[in-house]
Amino acid sequence: MERSSTVGQPLQQKHLGKKNEVDDLKQDEKLQVEQEAADEDQRVMAGEALDRRNIWEPSVYYALGKESFYFAGHDISIRESMDSYGALIWPGAIALCQFLDNNQQQVNLMDKAVLEIGAGTGLLSIVASLLGAWVTATDLPDILSNLTFNLLRNTKGRSRYTPQVSALTWGQDLDRGFPYPTFRYDYVLAADVVYHHNCLEELLQTMRHFCRPGSRTTLLWANKIRFQSDLRFVECFKSSFNITLLVELPQQEVTIYQATAKE
Repeated sequence: MERSSTVGQPLQQKHLGKKNEVDDLKQDEKLQVEQEAADEDQRVMAGEALDRRNIWEPSVYYALGKESFYFAGHDISIRESMDSYGALIWPGAIALCQFLDNNQQQVNLMDKAVLEIGAGTGLLSIVASLLGAWVTATDLPDILSNLTFNLLRNTKGRSRYTPQVSALTWGQDLDRGFPYPTFRYDYVLAADVVYHHNCLEELLQTMRHFCRPGSRTTLLWANKIRFQSDLRFVECFKSSFNITLLVELPQQEVTIYQATAKE
């Protein structure tokens, strides 16, 4: 009996060890399959984000993954995110940055109060700040973290004033969050804020709120026209504002307007 027990114990351990190896192998295969599925999901998401970017923005103007710019005498590094449209850099923002940098006598931002609506990554607000403006950058609450990061990263120790960040949802709580005339600005900046979304009326309402008849507020708006709804917005915009066409870039399909409220 003792001999059988002595012989049987190693055999049992051997079989148990083999079973454990099989179980471990199955577990490893399961983990590998799960990892491959997760990797495929990431590739699909990245592909969808890339497709979305290719639809909205020409590669000639801005290549995916490029985060470095040079404006206002400084290198600017922008962190993007694929999570939302507001976390990407669009051609209108780059065009308006170039215009402000190259036409500082025409549009002098030094010591001016500047508000940006739909600031996104903050590139335009950064350039305005580096040009000497006191800037308030606004966007939806879920955009503010990345926006704040980019602003501080590129303006600390460089700008005349520390740029401010504030949540602003177009058309909502404007009188409470930004009561007029307490919040008055010399310039309101907007870049690629008109695209295929359901808030075009609220956007126009927000523009009217900050640019009142009789005020000295000037709106600078750069946009690429993509849809028929964009053209309809332009017509509504022209009915509310005195419009000057500053720049038209046919290759990028970007137009920059200067506007003041009609009396």
